[in-house]
Amino acid sequence: MTAIKHALQRDIFTPNDERLLGIVNVCKAGKKKKNCFLCATVTTERPVQVKVVKVKKSDKGDFYKRQQTWELRDLTEVDAKDASKENPEFDLHFEKVYRWLASSTAEKNSFISCIWKLNQRYLRKKVEFVNVSSQLLEESVPSGESQSVAGGDEDALDDYQELSTREEQDIESMMEMCEYAISNAEAFAEQLSRELQVLDGANIQSIMASEKQVNILMQLLDEALGEVDTIEGKLSSYEEMLQSVKEQMDQISQSNRLIQISNTNNGKLLDEIQFLVNYMDLSKGHIRALQEGDLTSPKGIEACINASEALLQCMNVALRPGHEKLMAVTQQQLLFAELRDTFARRLTNHLNNVFVHQGHDQSSTLSQHTAELTLPKHSPLHRDLLRYAKLMEWLKNTHREKYEGLSRTYVDYMSRLYEREIKDFFEVAKIKMAGTTKEAKGKFGLHGSSGKLTGSTSSLNKLTVQGSNSRRSQSSSLLDMGNMSASDLDVADRTKFDKIFEQVLSELEPLCLAEQDFISKFFKLQQHPAVIPPLAQPETEESDGGTPSRMPPQAEHRQSLSSEKDMVRLMMNKIFQSIETELNSLIALGDKIDSFNSLYMLVKMSHHVWTAENVDPASYLSTTLGNVLVTVKRNFDKCISGQIRQMEEVKISKKSKVGILPFVTNFEEFAELAETIFRNAERRGDLDKAYVKLIRAVFMNVEKVASESQKTPRDVVMMENFHHIFSTLSRLKISCLDAERRDAKHKYTDHLQSYVINSLGQPLEKLNHFFEGVEARVAQGVREDEVSYQLAFNKQELRKVIKEYPGKEVKKGLDNLYKKVDKHLCEEESLLQVVWHSMQDEFIRQYKHFEDLIGRCYPGSGITMEFTIQDMLEYFSSIAQSH
Repeated sequence: MTAIKHALQRDIFTPNDERLLGIVNVCKAGKKKKNCFLCATVTTERPVQVKVVKVKKSDKGDFYKRQQTWELRDLTEVDAKDASKENPEFDLHFEKVYRWLASSTAEKNSFISCIWKLNQRYLRKKVEFVNVSSQLLEESVPSGESQSVAGGDEDALDDYQELSTREEQDIESMMEMCEYAISNAEAFAEQLSRELQVLDGANIQSIMASEKQVNILMQLLDEALGEVDTIEGKLSSYEEMLQSVKEQMDQISQSNRLIQISNTNNGKLLDEIQFLVNYMDLSKGHIRALQEGDLTSPKGIEACINASEALLQCMNVALRPGHEKLMAVTQQQLLFAELRDTFARRLTNHLNNVFVHQGHDQSSTLSQHTAELTLPKHSPLHRDLLRYAKLMEWLKNTHREKYEGLSRTYVDYMSRLYEREIKDFFEVAKIKMAGTTKEAKGKFGLHGSSGKLTGSTSSLNKLTVQGSNSRRSQSSSLLDMGNMSASDLDVADRTKFDKIFEQVLSELEPLCLAEQDFISKFFKLQQHPAVIPPLAQPETEESDGGTPSRMPPQAEHRQSLSSEKDMVRLMMNKIFQSIETELNSLIALGDKIDSFNSLYMLVKMSHHVWTAENVDPASYLSTTLGNVLVTVKRNFDKCISGQIRQMEEVKISKKSKVGILPFVTNFEEFAELAETIFRNAERRGDLDKAYVKLIRAVFMNVEKVASESQKTPRDVVMMENFHHIFSTLSRLKISCLDAERRDAKHKYTDHLQSYVINSLGQPLEKLNHFFEGVEARVAQGVREDEVSYQLAFNKQELRKVIKEYPGKEVKKGLDNLYKKVDKHLCEEESLLQVVWHSMQDEFIRQYKHFEDLIGRCYPGSGITMEFTIQDMLEYFSSIAQSH
């Protein structure tokens, strides 16, 4: 091992300025044995670095090489496995655990001891040595043969001291004086020994010569020791004196500390007393206001408000721990509770009296509104009660039961008051509405349950269409009202009804909004989140039978606001419980008077609902008007269905001509009225849907009546009525019916052409049959210029046929045709000249067709008609002028 150590020192560590202090031959535990050496080294330069180096023999030769190096400061634990038994295994804990198996236990122990000494000398780092014998961890190394190589080297390391420059120069000069020092070391050593002995003898003689001086030195030392004893005695006396002073100072310090504690406690006690006096002391003026304050005058109310707020602040003060045990605090709390109950009772009684008093005053003014369509204003009542709003808020926070009781009292009182006012108001409205059709009532028994009504609800199933000279003008009522037409009467009545209905809604809207605003302000339903509705008292159900989990603050705030709105809505529903019923009754009356009134009501109600939703979508007014709007829309749909049903039930006279059908005229009146009413209305879409339903029913029933007509030709009925529909739609310019307008024009044109062709027929019948035969021969393959050679179609036969139709006979036939057309057509549409002009065009077309056939089939024959086109134009013109 010594040889290996010297070899490693020479080959590996000396070139790196390192000294090898400990070595052990090891292999990795549990694996195939590959021997290597663990070396403990230190650097020769300062600061000294201590390392553990793993050295392994190279595979290519007999030299050694460094394989891995660890700093000793990174070592955390050395585990020798067993301290009592010999065990060559040990572990070194660096960044990970390295397990080794030494070649012998002695080498392992020597290496661990070297590691311990190096750590103690250079690092002083806390390295844990586990399962290591305490003998190995001693500072001194035991003597004898058992001393390890590492121990000797460590001692040599401790004795080693580097030569100074002067010492090096002395050695060099000494060696120069003895030239043989290098060649004969033993002679040089003997000479040095002899010189050393000479120097030692000189030193001994020098010491013996200085004995006298030593005695003098010893005497001085004895004197110094005596002085020291004297000083120590004085110091002891001083210490005793200072000890008494220290005791006195300790007593003074203790006294000062107690005084400071007392001052601190007095200051805290003063703070507590000031806190209680400042926050739990109610002034005599406030107490007097709560007990005897005037709740009728503004000053008295203001004093009560200030006193109640001061009382609430005193009651809600956050007491500190221990305050509730003080008798004065308990007495104050009892006083506050008594004042709270007393004032709450006074306030409740006073407000109940105010409700009753104001109610009597308000009811006495109802008579002055009965003649006018107006509702009494409650602003004076609201203004008087709003002075108590802050007191109501105080009552809500302190006495919830009394607050809820007042809420119920107010709602019960106001519901009775508003019920009387609203009932009287709607009675006036109904009287005024009934007065708009007073003449109709007298004629048709409006108060009767089964009388005929005006408007589109009148029965049309028994209506007959009279002749053109006796046909009366049609209107929505379709009834004769004397000298004044029913249409004019309806327009006046409907306009007046519209104004009355608008007046009703305009009076109700500010009334409801003002009352809702008052309830919110007076009962403080939107200022504080935690409000329990006094009217609606739903039972709270806990989920799964347990305590409900607490919601986040934001969710609680939202729920509280929703609960406040619900409470306002419930109070409004009870106060104005009769509004919706009265409105529905009024709507039913208006619909009974004239179903066209539903158009006015739909527009007005839609506008007011839209306005209310813009103010507050969840308000009572918005909800109520929305419910009533559903009823109005249902009546409007019923009106449209009634119009369609009347179209289907219409019957015509078999003895008179049809003319313009009544439901076509009714549609025209409906469209004119609707366009006037729905101009810029919010519910235009409902009207457009109604238009589509009505026009389809009109088209279908016009065709149905035309097919059933016996007196008037089908083409005339279709032509006249679709012309009227087309004219109406073109004049009103209803955009949603553009397709129907084009369809009406198309039907009118088609049936006009059909009627002209069918009525004109074949005015030159024999001539027409002759040329039909000519066209048949040409179609069979006969050349046109050879037709004249046919026996039945020669020139002689053609001249014979033409002579049968002189101009006089033609004019006579056209005159009879004009009379026939005039008998078919009605006067309202004025289509006679249009039809006559179309017949003229058709006759001229046939004439030109005959001339063309003569020119092609009988060329050069010189055969012509007995009359010319100019003659025909004169015939048509003179006949039209004569009639």
